[in-house]
Amino acid sequence: MDYDEEVPVLIVGAGPVGLSTALFLARQGIRPTLVEKRSGTSVLPRAPGLQARTMELFRAAGAGADVRALEIGDSHEYFEGGILRVNTFAEIDDAVLLESPSLDGERISPERVMGCGQDRYETVLMARATDAGATLHFGTRLVDLHQDATGVTATVEDVESGDRRRFRARYLVGADGARSKVREVLGVPRSGRGNVFNAMSIYFRAPELDELLQGRKFILCYAMAGGVMVGLSRLHGQDPWLAAPLYHPEDGESPADFSDERCVEVVRTAAGRADLDVEIVAKVPWEGAQLVAERFRVGRVFLAGDAAHLHPPAGGFGANTGIHDAHNLAWKLTAALRGQGGEGLLDSYDAERRPLGAAMAEQAMVRNRIRHGIAKPDDHERMVDDIIITLGYRYRSTALTGADSPDVLVPRLELLGEPGTRAPHVWLDRAGERISTIDLFFGSWVLLTGVEGDAWAKAAAVVAERLPVPLQCYRIGPGGDLADPEQRWAQAYGVTGNGAVLVRPDAFVAWRSADEVAEPDVVLAEALARMADVPLR
Repeated sequence: MDYDEEVPVLIVGAGPVGLSTALFLARQGIRPTLVEKRSGTSVLPRAPGLQARTMELFRAAGAGADVRALEIGDSHEYFEGGILRVNTFAEIDDAVLLESPSLDGERISPERVMGCGQDRYETVLMARATDAGATLHFGTRLVDLHQDATGVTATVEDVESGDRRRFRARYLVGADGARSKVREVLGVPRSGRGNVFNAMSIYFRAPELDELLQGRKFILCYAMAGGVMVGLSRLHGQDPWLAAPLYHPEDGESPADFSDERCVEVVRTAAGRADLDVEIVAKVPWEGAQLVAERFRVGRVFLAGDAAHLHPPAGGFGANTGIHDAHNLAWKLTAALRGQGGEGLLDSYDAERRPLGAAMAEQAMVRNRIRHGIAKPDDHERMVDDIIITLGYRYRSTALTGADSPDVLVPRLELLGEPGTRAPHVWLDRAGERISTIDLFFGSWVLLTGVEGDAWAKAAAVVAERLPVPLQCYRIGPGGDLADPEQRWAQAYGVTGNGAVLVRPDAFVAWRSADEVAEPDVVLAEALARMADVPLR
């Protein structure tokens, strides 16, 4: 044996994407191991905007309430404030509204967007992942990896001692960020525009800034004074503030130019107050870039998050998109490890997430140009609303039947129960408990039908015996498994009371039949076997 420990899945990287992958796997009974070169989780409130779809995923994995409890006040007010532009923050009364994105809605999702810093929600993800059986090793970096037909052998090294050990994993997930070691070892190229701009994140305290802004809340506010564009944000609802001025290496500027004194001056200039009391907490240089890996899967190794797709932060798509990657991949890895899904199901990760990663990267670029005042003539027309990017995107792959839309992003939000789209949210009643249809989808495929759909319910029982795929069936309506107080579910899902809808563990509609059919057990078995890529028994 040429390894020290055998694990089902090895995850490299412990940011929001890696920790979410660990959580989603562990909650399905898979005990992953994660290695991270840093000594712990994030200490800064990065990636502070959590989208409604992200909160749905945390909710499904049992961490939603714990993450929601971190919210300070009503952070929704910040999102309602939109994206602003001013000359200085002192001139907030003259702010120009650049964007007012739609982000959630009571009839769209059981969850709302919320603000919370990565430094806080990562601790919840870590705790819930370890509680569910994940093992985390901080201060441990990946040195190399090799794969063969049955698994991946990865060499890791303790950052302090230099001691090395080897893991043998069935699968490996590279969630190790923009400078991914996993992607480097695999030799996966990226395409895109590359570096778009350079910025310095300045985390600071300024007790008088709230008064200066007159209590105005916003997602982001750009100040243009002094010839330096500075974005201001405090979505996480508490100190420190974040200011992000741009700098230009082509003009000889570098991170070394940003002494604490200069950072104070940058904040004061943007604020329009030369005597503003400013305390610098931290400074982090970063690049705004647009790059997408040409493959998200190489054999038994998968890329997720910034390791797979990198784009400017405009729109707040980065961490959220990566968390969505993590969930899409986790349920498919779980299926493969349990013999409930084949190679075709694993291939669908790349088929579904790579086009979406590219589309989101392009949308981030459109927003970036608009906010920086360099928009192309058609950028405003090309920009689709945030809620379409976060909830209304569409998949096409072999893990779906009847998903025919050629577009990943469509002009309007349309969640109508079509295959390839996120299942519609409808409030139901389960033995006196109010639940969303979204709450039904985690860990197994689900067939929904009406109380007239006895044939479909019987077919589901037959198919569950014929296939090694977990399948649950719910009859909705009077006398069924779930009550439909608003009598909305059938219309919302585009079926009659005799129809049926098959939903995947990630809450995406996989297949539907608007009405009853002959031999429903045969139809359902063939569709599910094809999508999961498993043999019929």
